[in-house]
Amino acid sequence: MYDITIIGCGVIGASIAYSLSAYDLKILILEQENDIAMGTTKANSAIIHAGYDPEPGTLIAKLNVRGSEMMEELCRKLSVKYDRIGSLVLGFNEQDRKHLEKLYDNGMKNGVPGLKILTGDEARERDPHLTKAVTCALYAPTAAIIDPWGLAIAEAETAVRNGAELHCSAKVTGLEQKEKSVVLHTAAGDFETRYVINCAGGWAGEICALTGKEEWESQLARGEYYLMDKSSGSLAKHVIFQCPTEKGKGVLVAPTVHGNLIVGPNAAPVEDPYCRETTLAGLDEVAEASRRSIDGIDLRQCIRNFAGVRAIISEPDFVIRPAAGCPCMLHVAGIKSPGLSAAPAIAEYAIEQLQAMGLSFVKKDSWIDTREQIRFKELSQEEKQEMIRKDPRYGRVICRCETITEGEIVAAIHSPVPPCSIDGVKRRAGAGMGRCQGGFCGPRVLEILARELGISPFDVLQDGEGTKLLISETKGGTAV
Repeated sequence: MYDITIIGCGVIGASIAYSLSAYDLKILILEQENDIAMGTTKANSAIIHAGYDPEPGTLIAKLNVRGSEMMEELCRKLSVKYDRIGSLVLGFNEQDRKHLEKLYDNGMKNGVPGLKILTGDEARERDPHLTKAVTCALYAPTAAIIDPWGLAIAEAETAVRNGAELHCSAKVTGLEQKEKSVVLHTAAGDFETRYVINCAGGWAGEICALTGKEEWESQLARGEYYLMDKSSGSLAKHVIFQCPTEKGKGVLVAPTVHGNLIVGPNAAPVEDPYCRETTLAGLDEVAEASRRSIDGIDLRQCIRNFAGVRAIISEPDFVIRPAAGCPCMLHVAGIKSPGLSAAPAIAEYAIEQLQAMGLSFVKKDSWIDTREQIRFKELSQEEKQEMIRKDPRYGRVICRCETITEGEIVAAIHSPVPPCSIDGVKRRAGAGMGRCQGGFCGPRVLEILARELGISPFDVLQDGEGTKLLISETKGGTAV
């Protein structure tokens, strides 16, 4: 029997697993996809909010500010890309300025440091490509950019190294309550556990319904994005927002930790968490809004469009509480923006709730709380030569756009939470992240995956289940 089972391994589930792995507990993580970080965690704005937007006194406000405070040190420990570049919320008229003043007041009440309202000219001094239409801006120096799936993967890997057990392709299909435990029926078999944490994101309502109670209504929203080539990466120096509306924080323009520029999202209601298609109307909406913020955005430099679905529910605040229909289940649901920013603080708060529910916590004598990832292109020349001397595979560049070596790809494949697909390698090692989006290195990554996993090239996936790339064979035996 497990002490605790986490359903869902996006950044929230992974953060909780990482924090729980410091304690003497038998931990199980169940993920319905064939890899972790496959939902909102891999399709979002990749930013850490300062905390001026949430209403003071809410759980969102408390955990946003606390999470932002924790994130830099956490990323340093786990070798996750992070850059505290600050943010600007732009105003274009007097009504917007009044809204910025409200955000400033919120931020002061929430304990956000360094907030300042700027004139349009002061904002352009900080970010020269802002349009002349900008008349004012709210500056928040503690906002940051991050690698969101990198954080989830690092935390899950570290939890597994500390003894947590992870099962992918393990969708939860049923729940049977016993006197002091729960049996979870999944696609990977049945698992008995004393406590359950519902971190299922867009599917959290389905897990809740398995308890016999429906505690909220899902109100999912899809957001569409442009990812721009690195040639556009310097167009914004900060995370650039416009004044938020009832639909959310609106279209942003921001650099990424990988050197690109991200533009988006819009907000369109959807019924299904898998509704991740991009639309002409949605992308046109994003493009038009972005041009109000930044001069010179050339959307022809887009290297990828994508969409993510936000796990919005009918309750305005985060839902982190015991389930009404299952006393040993903790809901961690409705984790919309700023969920990524709040993730480490959500993990802290979830542990407090579990303690109140009766779970005992005893610290381990030794806990691995760090992880190191080698990024070959960031090493000094001497360090590169030493790496190649130890392992010649680090001298073979596979992804030319991002300068990712075979050694890095092989290390990712044999990590504690290994990838099972080409995109899984991309999220871990970066191969395929560049301008050609895997057009050059994809076939070579496929070969390496097949070789290292000991499987046929015909069984290698692009990403999720059902995405095999090779479907036939020539007479000579060459896969096509």
